[in-house]
Amino acid sequence: MSDSGLLPDDYRDFLEHLKTQVRQARVRATRVVNTELLLLYWDIGRAILDRQAAEGWGSKVIDRLAVDLRSEFPEMRGFSRSNLHYMRKIASAWPRSAFVQQAVGQIPWGHVTVLIDRLDDQESRDWYAAAAFERGWSRNVLSHQIRNRLDQRIGAAPSNFTDHLPTGDSDLAQQLVRDPYVFDFLDLTDRVAERELEAALMARLERFLLELGHGFAFVGRQYHFDVDGDDFYIDLLFFNWIQARFVVVELKVGRFEPEYVGKLGFYVSWIDDNLRDHNQHAPTIGILLCAGRNDNVVRYSLAGTTAPLAVADYTYDTLPAPVRELVPTDDELASAVGETLTHLAETPSSRADTEQ
Repeated sequence: MSDSGLLPDDYRDFLEHLKTQVRQARVRATRVVNTELLLLYWDIGRAILDRQAAEGWGSKVIDRLAVDLRSEFPEMRGFSRSNLHYMRKIASAWPRSAFVQQAVGQIPWGHVTVLIDRLDDQESRDWYAAAAFERGWSRNVLSHQIRNRLDQRIGAAPSNFTDHLPTGDSDLAQQLVRDPYVFDFLDLTDRVAERELEAALMARLERFLLELGHGFAFVGRQYHFDVDGDDFYIDLLFFNWIQARFVVVELKVGRFEPEYVGKLGFYVSWIDDNLRDHNQHAPTIGILLCAGRNDNVVRYSLAGTTAPLAVADYTYDTLPAPVRELVPTDDELASAVGETLTHLAETPSSRADTEQ
């Protein structure tokens, strides 16, 4: 017994078990209520469509219908004129059975209206409905992912996963990669180098994790390790808890260069040997983010490594053009460094300091 002998020793465990049951039941009940509401809206929309087809109802009838329904059911906020039009649209877009059997019946009404407003084809609507349900997206996150065409970017980056990962696991790993990554949430107002880009991403870690994908947890920035006294630093290290694997991310502000693959492969191999639990974790993968690439150069580079790697672009396409132009290329950085060295070499005071 615990608590001065008043309660059994296992009482707290028992209480936690009951709390979990209550929470799960509440979630199930909420989903049932949500599905029933969507079915009601579908039925209303279908009835309006049928009357419009049979009797030629116009928008004025829908306006009056909205007023009368709100008058009869003042506690329900879903009978606005705009919502009645949405009900017509969902009845046209999905069969009634979809709201019982598919993910669209499990997401809130506001999410469904986003799908109607922002997407024209049914396949895309169903894809985003399933993703929103599975990953628990808010309405704003759903809008963000649609705006940035997530369905077209997942798994699109070139990789060598099929060559170096077991069958099935390679497909899973590919789903962790987007192409391009959209960093439109960065408030960049000056030229950036790789460390500054990295710092900006970390300052907005939540948005960056969202852009990376579902299930990413941050492990470290400039993650340090040493090999026989030689120091190395990984730009960004993550762990994806859904797939139970480490993901190494390297950032380059310019276009892809073949030598980047060797360094990233080295990092992946070290993490795989030293941090990965081979009994529990899937193989470590690496993702190189760069501002542009030649796909044939990438293909040859990936063929020369045994580490499972992917190469993806990142873009500021949705940022204002003046801000995008502030991001330098590697050539511009190299040119600036070269000019600085030349200037120092030609400055008399610099030569005098050197001679001393």
